[in-house]
Amino acid sequence: MTHAPHSHTHHTHDPHTHGQADLLDMDAEVLADHLATITAWLPIKKDVHHVVDLGSGTGAGTFALLAQFPQAEVTAVDASEPHLTRLRAKSDSQGLTNRVHTIHTDLDTDWPTLGSPDLIWASGYLHHAATPDQTLRKIHNLLPPGGLFALVEMAGFPRFLPPDAPEDRPGLEERCHAARAHLDATHVPHRGADWSPMLKAAGFTVEDKRVIPLTITAKDNPAVGRYALAGLKRLSTNVTETLDAADQESLARLLDTKSPSSLLNRPDLALRTERTIWAARRP
Repeated sequence: MTHAPHSHTHHTHDPHTHGQADLLDMDAEVLADHLATITAWLPIKKDVHHVVDLGSGTGAGTFALLAQFPQAEVTAVDASEPHLTRLRAKSDSQGLTNRVHTIHTDLDTDWPTLGSPDLIWASGYLHHAATPDQTLRKIHNLLPPGGLFALVEMAGFPRFLPPDAPEDRPGLEERCHAARAHLDATHVPHRGADWSPMLKAAGFTVEDKRVIPLTITAKDNPAVGRYALAGLKRLSTNVTETLDAADQESLARLLDTKSPSSLLNRPDLALRTERTIWAARRP
């Protein structure tokens, strides 16, 4: 297998705001079993030796794929060098250095040489692509006949609070989500899209599509509280000013780790989300 050299093209619409790497690491920690279920479900018809992980982040998908396909090497591609630095550190600590290769590039402007992978994985990446229809055609052309493309998208950011919480401002979390969705409608219009028509237009055969719901309570996994805190902080970025004064005050208390009302002190938290997976094959 021939691996591409590292590329250092910088991302022109950097989505990697402060703290996102920590959030991605927590996502990998909390959703590890969920990711293992997804990779085990993939309709693989032959041995997998080379996987490309597009928009790899800090490696949640990369390491799930390495575990599922023990003979495979993974090429992780991302626009954030700090994210890839974390990914490489993890691979080193787990003794996987020889099975992980990283490429730093902005796929909107620089499509690197990636060999002929058996499987291409894109989780939470495609809705960020500037021209997803063109990106899908490039993915199709990269795969050999019979190669599989696994497209994974989350239905927005997870919910954590019960609908009637917090007690002083019920529904606050949903109002934050609504405000964020209004902003994202302009910047990431393909978030939440049904990718089946675009996959078919790019030449793929969509073999299967599955929606996998997920609920993890804070009682089952203590990391849910930390994940909720980091997630709601990120979710509220750029939308806090759109909330009324009472919502802003309530949100500040939830995010204040020293407050009795902090998310970290709530026993009623539960991560609630769902992922949709498309298994598309190049005929």
